[in-house]
Amino acid sequence: MRISSVTGASVLALFVACSPAGPDSGQAPAPGDSSVARDVRSDSAARSLNASIQVRSSAGRDLGTLTVTEAAQALSFMGTLRGLPPGVHGVHVHMVGSCDAPAFTSAGAHWNPTDKLHGTDNPQGPHLGDLNNITVAADSSVTVQLTTHEGARAQALMDSDGASVVVHVAADDNHTDPSGNSGDRIACGVISAK
Repeated sequence: MRISSVTGASVLALFVACSPAGPDSGQAPAPGDSSVARDVRSDSAARSLNASIQVRSSAGRDLGTLTVTEAAQALSFMGTLRGLPPGVHGVHVHMVGSCDAPAFTSAGAHWNPTDKLHGTDNPQGPHLGDLNNITVAADSSVTVQLTTHEGARAQALMDSDGASVVVHVAADDNHTDPSGNSGDRIACGVISAK
């Protein structure tokens, strides 16, 4: 039989029929039990995140594209941005996939599914959406290589209202709740699955 003739549903049904009902149970799931199928789809979606982020300034100017991938229970953001003010800027993952200029308040608060306080230097933190600062060079460019804290999963990030990445006007102090005194939002990009 050729692989192309097998439907996704058939493969999933075959997998469920051959999988144990639970860890170390040694038994097949009961007929109609779709819990294993749900777990397989969720885990597959989480591991396969390959998204892009078109970052724009508050004036609507294109600043560049970042990519986001998942590996080892963390999310990595990479790319080059051009046109930001030189200096140190806070960057965060925000909980809503919306970037209405000029203030970008539509992006909501920091992504914080674990209900912690802001900052890597905060004993009650950090948010999963707290990223390191970036330093923009004198020519207004920056190479971005940022990784979330362990436990950040694509499945939780890409919920029904999506998520976004926001660049702030000032550096994040990595302690002050809720946003590290990083000031106004000056750039934003919606995380969009490729």
